[in-house]
Amino acid sequence: MQLEVKTILNRIQHFSGFVYQDVRLRCPWRRLRIEMRIEPHQNIRPRCSQCRQAAPGYDRLPERSWLFVPLWGIKTYFLYAPRRVECSEHGVVVEHIPWTEGKRPVTISMMCFLSRWARRLSWRETARAFQTSWECVYRSVEWFVHWGLAHRRLANVRSIGVDELHWGKSKRADNFLTVIYQIDGHCRRLLWVGKRRTQVTCAGAWQHWEWKSSAACALSAAICGDLT
Repeated sequence: MQLEVKTILNRIQHFSGFVYQDVRLRCPWRRLRIEMRIEPHQNIRPRCSQCRQAAPGYDRLPERSWLFVPLWGIKTYFLYAPRRVECSEHGVVVEHIPWTEGKRPVTISMMCFLSRWARRLSWRETARAFQTSWECVYRSVEWFVHWGLAHRRLANVRSIGVDELHWGKSKRADNFLTVIYQIDGHCRRLLWVGKRRTQVTCAGAWQHWEWKSSAACALSAAICGDLT
């Protein structure tokens, strides 16, 4: 059986309401690139980008491209002409596009891909390795962090550690950060970062922690500190 790129995409990057029309290898300006053209499914109505409810189509915008995870070291793009829908609640808006968020020119898969590599390499090295820009890596990491904070679960936080972190060359108060970690045996992670290393900063941590009033944090069985 001959394996096609569309078969792989439908297996690992299937989007309900959309189909991969064709996959082409092009060489503009003597640089290889793979273009994957996407078309809407004829039997599935588009959805409003605000409320995610199905809505009748209004018109169609010009074709756009989104950077996708590179295949065989070749830059890869999704090509699609977004539709606008006439939502009964939000009026005429662009349809919900599942492979991206907002007006970003990069797919969610690519942002996750760059963010994971940025943990192993510097952001500049990550950009060079995957033929993109430092700005693209920065925005991907920023999106990944915000997504993680919005979806993290703070249950069973029993032990925390409070420490200070110095950055830069100056010894001014603004060059110190107060950091709070979870240090349980089953989970070690950063929970909070605050400017300076004062009692006011520590008090602010308790006031702003979203999980402070959660029944999951019953409260910590141990608090370790190393502030001077």
